[in-house]
Amino acid sequence: QVHLAQSGGGSVQAGGSLRLSCVASQSTYRTKCLGWFRQGAGKGREGVASINTRDGSTDYADSVKGRFTISEDNAENTLYLQMDDLKPEDTGMYYCAATRSSYGGTCRAPVFYIYAFWGQGTQVTVSS
Repeated sequence: QVHLAQSGGGSVQAGGSLRLSCVASQSTYRTKCLGWFRQGAGKGREGVASINTRDGSTDYADSVKGRFTISEDNAENTLYLQMDDLKPEDTGMYYCAATRSSYGGTCRAPVFYIYAFWGQGTQVTVSS
C-alpha cells in the first residue's frame, strides 16, 4: 500500500509563491500517473495538474497553466507542485494522488477517479 505524506502550503499574498511536496512511503517507479487536486470552500474537487511518469508529459487545468508546475523526483519518491503568481481563487485544500501500479490509461489533469492513493491534504490560502 502506498502512503502519501504532504508538506508545504501556508498563507501568502497574491502574487506570491509556494511549493508543495508529496513523499511516497515506497517507490512509485511503477506508478504511471501522479496528480494534484484541490478543493475550495463550497467547491468540488478540481484537478490541478498531472504527470505521466512513463514519458514525463504533464497536463494542467486552464486556470493554473503558466503559473503552476508539476514535477517528480523519482529517486526520492517525491512529487512537487510549484505554484507561482498565486491568486485568491487558488485558495483551498490541496491533495496529491497516485494511481495503482496496474493502471495504464491516460493521466489527464481533470480526472480524479483513476487515483487510488491520496495524501492527507495541505491548506493554501492566498490573500489579496
